[in-house]
Amino acid sequence: MNVTISSFGYLHGAPPAAHLTFDLRHHFRDPHVSPELRHMTAHDSEVRRAVLGTPGIPALVEAIADAVVAYRRGPGGQDVTVAVGCAGGRHRAAVMAEAIRTALADEDVRATVVHRDLGKPVVDR
Repeated sequence: MNVTISSFGYLHGAPPAAHLTFDLRHHFRDPHVSPELRHMTAHDSEVRRAVLGTPGIPALVEAIADAVVAYRRGPGGQDVTVAVGCAGGRHRAAVMAEAIRTALADEDVRATVVHRDLGKPVVDR
């Protein structure tokens, strides 16, 4: 049974197909609004700290990991795909995808992360 976590940006196209899709755009502050973080990505520790330090994000990471574990326990043993989206896919979604993978590893669940839009240019809105 495979677990795939996809990060993406809504400004780069429709969400990928997934069993569980999470839209971070309207509920969590976008690091893009901070000039010092705008051109960074989830690969930068400053962005990871900003996203993971946002109220509600740690609880959401754990809730998503719990949902994946619950899906895996269901009958049929099907693969589980999670999609996490934000505006551009470079900050919130990518950090969340990696954090979910880490939370799942703590539950002995291996997951693959795919960052659809992480390497794309900054989108000026």
